[in-house]
Amino acid sequence: MYGSFAEVDRRIGGWAGQFGADCPDAVAVRQTLRVLHKHILDRSQSISLSIYGNLSIVSRRRMTTTTTAPALPTPIHDGLGKSIPYEKSVPRAVNPFSNRVPGREIITIPTFTLESGVEMRNVPVAYMSWGKLSPKANNVMIICHALSGSADVSDWWGPLLGPGKAFDTDKFFVVCMNSLGSPYGTASPVTAKNGDYSQGWYGADFPSTTIRDDVRLHKLVLDKLGVRKVAAVIGGSMGGMHVLEWAFFGKDYVRCIVPAATSSHQSAWAIGWGEAQRHAIRSDVKYKNGRYGFDDPPVLGLEAARMTALLTYRSRDSLERRFGRDTGNKKKTQKQDSKTIPNNGTPIHSQGGADETPVAFDRADSNFAAQSYLRYQAKKFSDRFDSNCYIALTNKLDTHDLARGRTRTITEALSLIQQPTLVLGIRSDGLYTLAEQEQIARAVPNAKLREIVSDDGHDAFLIEWSQLNWLLIGFLHENLPDIMQRAAL
Repeated sequence: MYGSFAEVDRRIGGWAGQFGADCPDAVAVRQTLRVLHKHILDRSQSISLSIYGNLSIVSRRRMTTTTTAPALPTPIHDGLGKSIPYEKSVPRAVNPFSNRVPGREIITIPTFTLESGVEMRNVPVAYMSWGKLSPKANNVMIICHALSGSADVSDWWGPLLGPGKAFDTDKFFVVCMNSLGSPYGTASPVTAKNGDYSQGWYGADFPSTTIRDDVRLHKLVLDKLGVRKVAAVIGGSMGGMHVLEWAFFGKDYVRCIVPAATSSHQSAWAIGWGEAQRHAIRSDVKYKNGRYGFDDPPVLGLEAARMTALLTYRSRDSLERRFGRDTGNKKKTQKQDSKTIPNNGTPIHSQGGADETPVAFDRADSNFAAQSYLRYQAKKFSDRFDSNCYIALTNKLDTHDLARGRTRTITEALSLIQQPTLVLGIRSDGLYTLAEQEQIARAVPNAKLREIVSDDGHDAFLIEWSQLNWLLIGFLHENLPDIMQRAAL
């Protein structure tokens, strides 16, 4: 029998404490318990508590009460005159990815209709911001993340972020918003259906979303933050697709754009690579048509998909230069005749028997450093990502087509973009080729193409920071002199 709230709190404290005292999930649980405690009329009666995500349900003789945590206020950013309340606050899902992005903030959009016509309710959007919003609310720089990225720009483009750098936090209010389908905070397969934990997680039921859906949703977030005009939008790969879609809000709202290593529409080549990766995930016996649990996800399929993707992100010359025929063991490499097939007596399949569940590859089973690299990176990825989210995001890429619903051809659609545009391409990029960047630059009236010099393939836009910094600063000085030349905010 639970007597005082202190006793209830003590009993539940072990569960809440695993998230940390200041974690929103733990705070929500304790707030909920305090609300529920007020409804306990007879302390002598037994109370059973069950926790599902952040939803607490109290079952009591002849009475069932369901409550949620109190609404949270919208964070106030420097430069905003007042806070703008959420229409409704939705507790964040308790899943393996909830706390992967420290410092993220959530704005909940009450209702949002996708391009498909599906209406989503209580849609959480994760975002992060740096710098101050100017008094005129017109110094906003949007950074758009790539497929597996999050709203934390410092995690993947950190060398470009800060005072005096391309993403100058003394001059710009830099904001990055997480895409639909990503496991890092925005509505996705790992969040509650319509914000209602009693309905469970979306999982495989998460609706199909598009690049255009993301941009329309993110525009609503900027509206809530009080943004009146966007100075620049910058992003690469999937983020570059978002950049191009942002341009269609018009030059009076978005002043200039920088799409990097991207495309005006998803090519058959890229669609094929995405399908191969999805097939790897679906072939995992643990995938179960997407009806798996967080405790036993289809990691092998996801790791195979990641390996495939990594090979499209790099180039042949990049891997050859880095690994060659290195085994990771200098003595073994020196003794090994490169003209012969290595033979260490290991069977072609040494992991388990015919009647055993497949297991992850052992690093020791790798003959070459290139193999070890792929397996290591794949394991890291499967620890931080979700298979249903990966399928949702790669399907989203396939929907990308600037001409859809606008014009007959891609060239016509690109010709509608009015903003000054810096297109960044990579000659060694085998996924979104330099030819695709040239097509964008030719068709956009006020565009110029600059090349990121690298043999690292598609990933060069995440690696060649010094080149990016120099190219971006020059473009911003040319097109945003009023912001770039003024004193720090």
